[in-house]
Amino acid sequence: MRLPVMPPVLPMLAKSVPQIPAGQRYEPKWDGFRAIVFRDGAEVEIGSRNTKPITRYFPEVVDAVRAELPERCVVDGEIIVAGTDSTGLDFEALLQRIHPADSRVRMLARDTPAVLVVFDLLALDDEDLTGRPYGERRALLEQAVRGGGPGVYLTPVTDDLAVAQQWFEVFEGAGLDGVVAKDPALAYQPDKRVMAKIKHERTADCVVAGYRVHKSADDAIGSLLLGLHDQAGTLVSVGVTSSFPMARRKELFAELQPLVTDAGDHPWTAQAQASGTRTPREAETSRWNRSKDLSFTPLRPERVAEVRYDHMEGVRFRHTTQFVRWRPDRDPASCTYAQLEVPVRFHLADVLSGG
Repeated sequence: MRLPVMPPVLPMLAKSVPQIPAGQRYEPKWDGFRAIVFRDGAEVEIGSRNTKPITRYFPEVVDAVRAELPERCVVDGEIIVAGTDSTGLDFEALLQRIHPADSRVRMLARDTPAVLVVFDLLALDDEDLTGRPYGERRALLEQAVRGGGPGVYLTPVTDDLAVAQQWFEVFEGAGLDGVVAKDPALAYQPDKRVMAKIKHERTADCVVAGYRVHKSADDAIGSLLLGLHDQAGTLVSVGVTSSFPMARRKELFAELQPLVTDAGDHPWTAQAQASGTRTPREAETSRWNRSKDLSFTPLRPERVAEVRYDHMEGVRFRHTTQFVRWRPDRDPASCTYAQLEVPVRFHLADVLSGG
């Protein structure tokens, strides 16, 4: 492979801002695997967010790159998987694609095929475009890449703030998690947070039903384990909150000791998990967590915490939540899924076509 921009390349990043800034170009924020794709004829390499090659996990994307991208190019994009009903993204299915067995990879490529959504052009033929303004790179990208599928798509873009606000409000229903704003004059700056991302922010009252200790101190809280009651009244594990200064972690550890209970009396027993209840040990056999200790200290589910989150992935929080405050006024039984805002459904195909 001989290209004007060679792997590895760290992707350009975005910093969080509270509202959509004016005077920018706007794109939907995809929730998949970031991918820098290098193509030189038949040779294709896909680099991940941390530059590790992920080419072997997505053979159908490699085929699509050969069929739908220019002969020699480097593009920045996101690999995504649509849900079985094709109306939204399925991040859990995407996670399953990182598997050591080639036969498993091939089977999943057939059953849950991934596609590439492209949003930047770093090189074309023999020209390094990273020093060119984003507005020029986008125009060249639109000329070079048809982007209508079936395996490679161009992300929608607009310079209309009102349209961007509409995207922010409705595209979440297809599994996207916000909007990215880019300065049209922006050169491509690897590993620099020079774009802006605007993500949904909401709060929920959750039952604190356990904790994990901090990796560096046995008398400090690493994370609090959160639960919500489903329609049947079962307490379901929905995620964690973990952003505390070390002094506060130690205070919390001492504060929660009176609530420590025997695992056999807890809603998240091994038997409960075996019967279908989602517990904090749900992913302990995952290849992503083989080196992690997912055991936890169970607490009597009596305390309620308000946490800040961006969006849900199925029955759980997609990302780690932010602790806001304790809610001594809330009954743990009142912490249900019914309190959560449900995004209006929006078809993924409409996002890919620009809404």
